[in-house]
Amino acid sequence: MKDITKKYTNGEITINWQPAKCIHSAVCVRELPQVYNPKERPWLKIENATTEALKAQVQKCPSGALSYFMNDEANKERETLETKIEVLENGPLLIYGTLKITDKDGKETIKDKTTAFCRCGQSANKPYCDGTHIGAKFIG
Repeated sequence: MKDITKKYTNGEITINWQPAKCIHSAVCVRELPQVYNPKERPWLKIENATTEALKAQVQKCPSGALSYFMNDEANKERETLETKIEVLENGPLLIYGTLKITDKDGKETIKDKTTAFCRCGQSANKPYCDGTHIGAKFIG
């Protein structure tokens, strides 16, 4: 899938959505159904929630497909994010924080906020999770 980023703003906050990273966990839909509706276009209606509610929800995105920045200030969060690791039952390994990842070809990528790593071995986007564990009925 192409490396597409779609941006949605309410003037105060901008939410970036990267569909290639999405593992379709539906955390966004459950947290803020008035904002996220995959059956509608546009699927994200940022004006239907407060900036604080949007920030809190985006921080729970397990894949990092959703991220945000405040429009009136530089992204200072990168400097202060604590690194935290969470193993999701029957799902990916989530790492919160800023990571520098080097792939097998030596290419470096910076990942901010949340990165989901595959544990089932079935992802077509290794080392990242693409949600394949659900269909593979991964237990772990």
